[in-house]
Amino acid sequence: MTQIETYKAFLMSLPPGSLTKEQLFVEELLLDEQPNMSIYYVPYEYVNAEAKVMIIGITPGFTQMEIAIRSARDDLLSGVPLTLIDQRAKKLGSFAGSMRSNLIEMLDAIALSDRLGIPSCRALFEERRDLLHTTSAIRYPVFQQGKNYTGHSPPILKSELLYRYAESILLPELQEVKDALIIPLGKAVSEVVQAFVSKGWLNGERCLFDMPHPSGANGHRKKQFEQHKATMQQKVSDWFGS
Repeated sequence: MTQIETYKAFLMSLPPGSLTKEQLFVEELLLDEQPNMSIYYVPYEYVNAEAKVMIIGITPGFTQMEIAIRSARDDLLSGVPLTLIDQRAKKLGSFAGSMRSNLIEMLDAIALSDRLGIPSCRALFEERRDLLHTTSAIRYPVFQQGKNYTGHSPPILKSELLYRYAESILLPELQEVKDALIIPLGKAVSEVVQAFVSKGWLNGERCLFDMPHPSGANGHRKKQFEQHKATMQQKVSDWFGS
């Protein structure tokens, strides 16, 4: 499913080159808002139902939003078929920047690449994208007073607006990508996935909990990773060995 047709005219009207918050934090892309919080559209609706690994972030940040919108704009102007716009935008934007390098390093360290038969999990974001589905607890970018929402204030489970997005969009995604090992990144995302498991909506055996969020802003990332590394290695081995 894609909503790209709805936003096509506006996206094609954006100026060339990199895009600013002033150009993207606009009514044409606004999906929802409440005091101090805004949610904007991004072309991230592609779902790879055949994926073997599903990685879940909190929400796309502005870096990811800008890359995805720019990708969609350029593809529309180049005549790329509408059915491919979201897939291509997600490939470029997902965990873009230093987050992706940090994430790959951790995934390789728990031997996920070995179990998938690839030289490194970098391939998941490049030539073996067929094995991967990336998404977020909140599919669309969430900002608080113009800054990236970090998942904590308020927690997703305590926000009626945010939880509605998680239950109505993330949960069906989890069920559609039915054979994948699910890797929620960080406590905020794990709490949402755990809530689905506790309600009987999701099989907890599919979930690799305890993976730290790969953001460079997470100063405890390396310590958290080392604490849970052995458990995660075993989980990966059990899941792909079964």
